Parts: sequence; C-alpha cells; structure tokens
Amino acid sequence: MEKLNFEGQIAPDFTLSGSDGKEHSLKDYRGKKVILYFYPKDNTPGCTNEAIAFKENTENLSGLNAVVLGVSRDSLASHEKFINKFGLPFVLLSDAESQVCELYGVLKEKNMFGKKSIGIERSTFVIDEEGKVIKEFRKVKVDGHINEVLEAVK
Repeated sequence: MEKLNFEGQIAPDFTLSGSDGKEHSLKDYRGKKVILYFYPKDNTPGCTNEAIAFKENTENLSGLNAVVLGVSRDSLASHEKFINKFGLPFVLLSDAESQVCELYGVLKEKNMFGKKSIGIERSTFVIDEEGKVIKEFRKVKVDGHINEVLEAVK
C-alpha cells in the first residue's frame, strides 16, 4: 500500500451527511481553515479524549478562522449520542460507506486480540482557506495532538 501524502495539494473534495442533519462538502468551507480529523469510533476512550481536546480549543480555533469536522464510519445516530454526551460543538460526519476514508487513505488493517479487521487510523488534515492541505498527521497519538494542530493552524 503506497503512502498517501496530501501536503501542498488541494484536499480531495467530498460530501457526507453531518450530525446537524445537513450535507457537508469540503468546498463549502472555502475561506476558512478546516481541521478534518478521522477517528475510529464514537464513545471510545481515545476518540472521546481527542474530541474533548478539540472541544476545549473551539475558541482558539475559531479565533484562527478554523472549523473542526470529525469523520468516522459510525452512524448519524451514534454521532448524535456522542455529541450530546460530551457537548461537542462541532459537526461529526458519517462515512458509513468508507468512501472518504478510502479517499484519504486512512483505513488500515488492525489486529485486536488476534482478530484482524479494517479500521480507521487516527489521522488529521489541516486544510487552508483555499482548500490546500497544509499539514497532515497520521497515526495520531491523542496526547498533545491538539497542540500540534493549533501550531499548524497558526
């Protein structure tokens, strides 16, 4: 599997259903910076910590003209519960068909207790106002990740 790298390129456009009941296309966000983050599963410890870190920095990010969009393969109903449980102030997009995950190359084989499965490798793409990827983070470790993202957005 070749390693994809989008830094310096226009981010692949897509349209997905969001937790707010609307369709979201990446191109709709031109003029703003977008933190597009892919995460494995709603309501799991790492994903919850990551979402809360983004939530706690919402003001910093919006002050930098940035919006956060989270993407996982969970259903909109699952996203809604996750948002309500933790008061997340940003939209979560449902990629149940994995099309956007494949587009961004974030699906990886995982091995959990000897059982192989394909899952999302935690990844974040920072996209500028013109739609270009300015920073790409793969195999994200949640601790301290928000600081890397804030640095990239500045």
